[in-house]
Amino acid sequence: MRASEIRRLIQVKPVELDAARRRLSACHDVFDLRASARQLIPRPVFDYVDGGADEEVSLAANVRAFRRWRFQPRAMAAVTGVDTSAQVLGRKLPLPLVLAPTGYTRMMHPAGEIGAARSAQRHGLPYTLSTMATTTIEDVAESTWPDLWFQLYILQDDGLTKELVDRAAAAGYRVLVVTVDTFVTGHRTRDHRNGLVIPPALTARTLASIAVRPGYWTRMLRNDAIDFANFAGRGAMTIQGTGSLFKPTVGWDDIASLRSRWPGKLVIKGPLSPADAARAVATGADGIQLSNHGGRQLDRAVAPVDLIAPVRDAVGPDVSVLVDSGVRHGADIAVALALGADACAIGRAYLYGLMVGGEPGVDQALDILAAQFTRTLHLMGLGSADEARTHGREMLVSR
Repeated sequence: MRASEIRRLIQVKPVELDAARRRLSACHDVFDLRASARQLIPRPVFDYVDGGADEEVSLAANVRAFRRWRFQPRAMAAVTGVDTSAQVLGRKLPLPLVLAPTGYTRMMHPAGEIGAARSAQRHGLPYTLSTMATTTIEDVAESTWPDLWFQLYILQDDGLTKELVDRAAAAGYRVLVVTVDTFVTGHRTRDHRNGLVIPPALTARTLASIAVRPGYWTRMLRNDAIDFANFAGRGAMTIQGTGSLFKPTVGWDDIASLRSRWPGKLVIKGPLSPADAARAVATGADGIQLSNHGGRQLDRAVAPVDLIAPVRDAVGPDVSVLVDSGVRHGADIAVALALGADACAIGRAYLYGLMVGGEPGVDQALDILAAQFTRTLHLMGLGSADEARTHGREMLVSR
């Protein structure tokens, strides 16, 4: 074979000069994004995202619980295309996926909440802003689109709780997601070992991490200081210390009060039993988000994916049921729908992308999950997400 023929067979890929794009091009799944983030980000910040409570039993079990299921695909289904759209809380989404709330997001990358919300907007997906965000309710609303959700921790200061709810309503947020598993902060061992505080303090450990990860700190120093944007002016506190803000005696009366105050859709987020989910609906909730906080609160809590089928049976077909905690692959979304969920919510999956490449990194994470979900449905012999939702349970086998 002549040299000219060899040259035609071998295509030399041009060198990518942009470091972030180069890193992202080497990431082909969420686990690649995680590995790249771990190399790039100072350990206390990465551990805050990656870690869980106590022995991290729930953290690992959440991921395993999705992988316990096996597909039994339809043979010769003659599927020519896949419609991945789904109805969630009265709105049609191009993919049954929601970006879950995450605290201190600008600590991971300066793009922070606005970068994640803009990526969600491009993909036609809802973005949920956390009470503990590093960008205000109003700034996110001004920078992105109308399908914004606001996640609420019920606070000891009842006036401040009402203020946050009213601000979200005034800014046009469509859904209020009330988290009910954080009346006490979980013991996150990695954060204790790392001494993580917000805003970050220049301790000896921090200075050492600056030496190892100068690129991260350069980005941080070029942007606004990190703080609890919706509680401006509070002093630095540890992750554990944030628990002092939360009301320790949240009850059903609190949910009823929020229902009467909030004009939009209301979702209750937590590890709800079938009986609790039914009561939440009776109290006025439009949806349930099954969650154990990604394994960050009560360790050894049941994996939320295992609650989907019994909760669906308890609340009936018309209530929106979402699930988070452990979603790392598009096939996980297929499992959730087959068990009866309407959609999944992701946190770590897009945060790994954010840490690696900012806003384009979130795009990468969402594109990966969308492609995996589409391919999984096609290989299962299903032509749509609706089919997975209505007929998928008969196509699952528990290992």
